[in-house]
Amino acid sequence: MAKKIRLGFVGANINSHWASQSHFPALMAHPDVEMTAVCTSKPETAEAARKHFGAKLAFSDHREMAVSPEIDAVVVVLRVPSHYEPTMAAINAGKPVYTEWPLGRTTAEAEEMTALARKKGVLAAVGLQSRVSPALLYMKELIESGYVGRIIACNVATMRDGPAERPSSRSWQRDFTLGANTLTIANGHSIDALRFVVGDFASVAGKVSTQVKQWFEPDTKKTVEVTSPDNILVSGTLKNGAVASLHTGAVPWAGNGFRMEIYGTEGTLTATGNISSQRGEMLRIRGAQRSQTLQDLPIPDKFAHVPADFPKGDPYNVGQMYALFAEAIRTGRTPALLPLFDTAVDLHHFTDIIKQASDSGKTLPVT
Repeated sequence: MAKKIRLGFVGANINSHWASQSHFPALMAHPDVEMTAVCTSKPETAEAARKHFGAKLAFSDHREMAVSPEIDAVVVVLRVPSHYEPTMAAINAGKPVYTEWPLGRTTAEAEEMTALARKKGVLAAVGLQSRVSPALLYMKELIESGYVGRIIACNVATMRDGPAERPSSRSWQRDFTLGANTLTIANGHSIDALRFVVGDFASVAGKVSTQVKQWFEPDTKKTVEVTSPDNILVSGTLKNGAVASLHTGAVPWAGNGFRMEIYGTEGTLTATGNISSQRGEMLRIRGAQRSQTLQDLPIPDKFAHVPADFPKGDPYNVGQMYALFAEAIRTGRTPALLPLFDTAVDLHHFTDIIKQASDSGKTLPVT
């Protein structure tokens, strides 16, 4: 078996919210990659992370880690406003890089990172892991094979927990200008999943709304003002002529998870889950062809890129990403399924159009 790809991990804080649910367990269980080096902002936290994860090296400067000959690639899993510098450092060092979504705080940042990766000829993957979900890959294949016939209508609903009470360590997301909010993250993943499965939009209208305008910080006992949106409505027409809609919401209580519905001239397909499209849960796929009754459709094993015993749940789709990322590094050929920075820039632009449509109250073309 070929040696594991040695990763330098920027953002290896033991208490990281998303990484601790997904990246860390995926790395620990993965046969293709290993966490060789860790990097946090302080020497003491970097050393604590090194010991915790059993890594070989610890860094408090991402630039030093990027040029280390002991790592093969860099993974950037930080707060969105901090993606730019370590990603650029990795690219300048000629190291393949895997950066979480949103790629940049702004579209301009994402474009700059993408342009540099293209100029340097560096493999640059982005964490749009809905695109490697076995369930959504299967749904996409069924649609392309004619299962539903011509698509008439489709919709997605993603309602997730969005408590009005957050500790101060996480309330930074209240600031819209920092680029990490329901519009960019939950909506970004959901609408990327829809576009991946059914195709691109030709025109779009939108409503970007902040329903909960204050958050309470229980640790500081402060109430802080919120400018980040928490409910996104999107409607439009796809390039294939179908009408499409999406509602992504962060709600205080009992968010009912994810649902995608595709209706066509020959049948219907649905995908449902308790959380969202990008998380690692195994979505339930059901279908009906010339029938009014949906039947469960088992997902073929061919869409799995990790071993059969790989942990289910949140690590799974990120594990799929690491498998494809490692394959690209090892072979020098980028798998078609691996989402790259160009895909991220396209999604950044589409998200901007949704916001522009909301601000203008107009239906806008998608170019």
